[in-house]
Amino acid sequence: MKRSELFFSAIQVPVDFAMIILAGLSAFVIRDIPQIISLQPKLYNFPFDSYLKIIFLVTPIFILIYALEGLYDIRVTRKFWEEAGRVFTATSIGLVIIIVAIFLKREWFSSRFIILAAWMMAVFYIVLARYILHEIQTWLLRKKGIGVHRVLLIGRNGKMDTMSKLIRQNKNSGYRIVEQIDTAHLKVIKMIQQEKGIDEIILCEPSIADDEQEKLIDYCALNNITYKYMSTTLQASKYEVGFLNGEPLIEILHTPLDGWGRILKRIFDIIAASIAIVITSPIMLVTALAVWLESCGPIIYRNERVGNDGKKFFVYKFRYMRWEFCVSAENPKLSEAVDLENKLIESQSVRKGPLYKIKADPRKTSVGRVIEKYSIDELPQFFNVLFGSMSLVGPRPHQHREVEKYMDYHRRLLTIKPGVTGMAQVSGRSDLDFEDEYKLDLYYIENWSLALDIQICLKTIGVLFRKRRNL
Repeated sequence: MKRSELFFSAIQVPVDFAMIILAGLSAFVIRDIPQIISLQPKLYNFPFDSYLKIIFLVTPIFILIYALEGLYDIRVTRKFWEEAGRVFTATSIGLVIIIVAIFLKREWFSSRFIILAAWMMAVFYIVLARYILHEIQTWLLRKKGIGVHRVLLIGRNGKMDTMSKLIRQNKNSGYRIVEQIDTAHLKVIKMIQQEKGIDEIILCEPSIADDEQEKLIDYCALNNITYKYMSTTLQASKYEVGFLNGEPLIEILHTPLDGWGRILKRIFDIIAASIAIVITSPIMLVTALAVWLESCGPIIYRNERVGNDGKKFFVYKFRYMRWEFCVSAENPKLSEAVDLENKLIESQSVRKGPLYKIKADPRKTSVGRVIEKYSIDELPQFFNVLFGSMSLVGPRPHQHREVEKYMDYHRRLLTIKPGVTGMAQVSGRSDLDFEDEYKLDLYYIENWSLALDIQICLKTIGVLFRKRRNL
């Protein structure tokens, strides 16, 4: 770990401690607001000095949970929204511990309002404080080069080109490539280490001999260099080891979204979509009125897409084009709309692969340009989630003509429900090539967890309404 990262790791502990104390005090103060009392009458008065003692006793428990969750490994290369998701999880674990303790010893404390309010305040304050520290750390990285990880790439294949491209494109990733070499010769690596310094080595060549790799790992361990390697397809997949008559067998697991995983995801979808509909309903009402006033045609149009197991369904969207140009089965001028779209795809598409993105699309209305730009047109898809044709998180649903252009392996995307958002959307949105988008979606399919869904949803809050690049 870099010295700057050690500094931020050390300072994070007292900051978290202070934020938890502040959350507890805020909950106590809020409890005495007249409007809150009218909604939830106070059953008894709890002495402030006794309450303060409880806060100082409980706070170290939360700090310990955060430490066990790895929240004090403050590396500049970390993803902030993943960190925020882990803060939520760790704070919730602390909440459960407190609830269990109160259940066993109710005389300690019994205000449910204060407990829940303190939990919400703690999540908010800690995430906010960590965001500020993260921005300071990122600024120091970007402006001063403090904390940058000097990386040596080893390999001579497409994987190294991909890794090099990813690092160079993301200036705030925390990585800087010092050199790229073909093979893992220790003499060459030692020379680069002496001349330029190396913090991390990333091996992009899967065919390196085992003895060479062992020497490289030993060298990294002796010189405090982080060693990473790009995995093969098999290594990237989840698997289970079993035995058949004493012989070990490896079973590749296609997705955790089987059995209880699917049930848990569906419950999460219903709850989250219902909340999202309530929260965004004012935006949807204003948008519906604006679309209705600007041009004739339905406010919401249904576009046919291909979903789970290749089943077709209609995705709901606010209409952002003139009705006569919409590719919808309900459009009486559908054939003309399809012909026009095909011409625009051929002449103005700026995206590679089966998917298309039309530059300066002339079919959009004035309102349509705004709502499409900020992804407001996609808000009705929460109803798709509620009705079960889509999930909140998953690969984006594609049109039948796009699916027809899939390679055989691309059809892995159809093994789960499509989503309103996904890893591809929060990692680059429509700027990604289709192959890069496919790889991200495949990772999601193979590594699904409820925590991953929550992380993607949290990150989407910042991305969903962010201005898209004007291509």
